[in-house]
Amino acid sequence: MADMRLIVAGAGGRMGRALTRVLSETPGAVLTGALEAPGSELLGKDAGVLAGLPENGVKLSGDLWSLSANADGIVDFTVPAATIANVAIAAERGLVHSIGTTGLSSSDDAVIKSVTGRAIVVKSGNMSLGVNLLAALVKRVAQSLDHAFDIEILEMHHRAKIDAPSGTALMLGEAAAAGRGVDLGTHSARGRDGITGARRPGDIGFASLRGGTVTGDHSVIFAGAMERITLSHHAEDRMMFAQGAIKAALWARQQTPGLYSMADVLGLRDF
Repeated sequence: MADMRLIVAGAGGRMGRALTRVLSETPGAVLTGALEAPGSELLGKDAGVLAGLPENGVKLSGDLWSLSANADGIVDFTVPAATIANVAIAAERGLVHSIGTTGLSSSDDAVIKSVTGRAIVVKSGNMSLGVNLLAALVKRVAQSLDHAFDIEILEMHHRAKIDAPSGTALMLGEAAAAGRGVDLGTHSARGRDGITGARRPGDIGFASLRGGTVTGDHSVIFAGAMERITLSHHAEDRMMFAQGAIKAALWARQQTPGLYSMADVLGLRDF
């Protein structure tokens, strides 16, 4: 099979540059387009040079429709508005869409789901192998322990991260809620401050820390009477997210239209 031709969305950003570097080292995949926001000062720049590689001749463009004419997929770590704009074009062109964007709302998720009757989408709040294994473990532990164990999720990221809780924290929360058989939307506690009263039984709590250059730390704490169980993951380099997203795109190329997650990619759906 010919190499999969991939577009990197947000090619001028930190994740976009990481994706460009990983693609240069990935057998079976090739960078065919580099997308950046219309009006960006980086438009026209060489994607390879921006990523710290030799010039590769792929120039940053703000026109996904043109870029997608000769592509098989798009890897997308941008912002919700950009991702939703990309979804329609990717579906129209029949591209595999690997989405690692965080901060997506329920209405954004509905838009993404609406195209999956005819498009192949892999979406995850975190594309790493370790985090997705962690989520599977969290679901299993939440299922095994009764409500005498409170669940709290703690995450820390670099000072520039703009959304909280992180997409990964929410993914872990969804895993815990699934294990407990509850809806996260009605069983979550965020932003405690002041006189809050006692902890509401059954809640899944979230706490977000921001500072320095932390790539991503996540812990899920199961706190019972006189004992605690803590499951943790520490990300050391965002290259692992890029590797996972490209792995997802290559896997998705062989699938039928639908909405998939990294649990599907890694065979963890029924773990």
